[in-house]
Amino acid sequence: MDYGVALFFTDYSIGPIELGKALEERGFESVWAPEHSHIPLTRKSPFPQGGDLPKKYYDVMDPFVTLSAAAAATTKLKVGTGICLVVQRDPIQTAKSVASLDQVSKGRFLFGIGAGWNEDEMANHGTTDFKGRFKLMDERVRAMREIWTKSKPEYSGEYVKFGPMMTWPKPVQKPLPVIVGGNFPHGARRAVAFGDGWIPHATRPEYGGVDVLDHLPAFRQMCKDAGRDPSDLPITTFNTPGDVDTLKRFRDAGIARVVFSIPSEDASKSLSLLDKLAAAMKQAR
Repeated sequence: MDYGVALFFTDYSIGPIELGKALEERGFESVWAPEHSHIPLTRKSPFPQGGDLPKKYYDVMDPFVTLSAAAAATTKLKVGTGICLVVQRDPIQTAKSVASLDQVSKGRFLFGIGAGWNEDEMANHGTTDFKGRFKLMDERVRAMREIWTKSKPEYSGEYVKFGPMMTWPKPVQKPLPVIVGGNFPHGARRAVAFGDGWIPHATRPEYGGVDVLDHLPAFRQMCKDAGRDPSDLPITTFNTPGDVDTLKRFRDAGIARVVFSIPSEDASKSLSLLDKLAAAMKQAR
């Protein structure tokens, strides 16, 4: 089982260069950066975790910029979007950003994606069909795969249409992993339909503290029913507790990667927390 860290990079948090180096030195496999382009002052959809929206959501930096910095400062650390809001992004430009980062990192990019929850935010980007955002996400991923793998890609769908084009670079990884975020059963179903992995939350307190491990038998059966081998859809859990017992349970259950979400704090506090998490990792192994 691999270990990663997710952080909302801000102008008051530890920076991506320092964090990337610190993670690599301590044996972590990956660093993950989330995305919000902006936060509208109106709010049609509530914050999924309840309560007020944390300040870091307003302040978070662009993930492709921060992950490029982390990749340039490291040699083995994988860099991932956790998650990229593809329904708010032009697929042609996003495909180029993804391929460019995979080239810069020499094949270390993990493309975590999701449809998002903030209806007002995505509407500002032209995605006004809130309920239809999942089909839009599906089409944009399929269109980007055409761009990454074909010399003269074209795509004609309900939401995404473009004629034959030429665009480079292509990703180093073939295929480049698209890891779909979302909870069971709907997020899992989307991962099975068009993903190379699944990113659920480890637990969801707002749903009564349901543990993702409770859904593993049903998820694996879902894969088989769709004609897919469950081993081809590795699971990455986010917001994973850092206690040794949880890590051992997740390891024994076959989780491929756990990601710890750490606060947007300065270097001294962040590095101290990394030391504690690294110690728990060693004990779990």
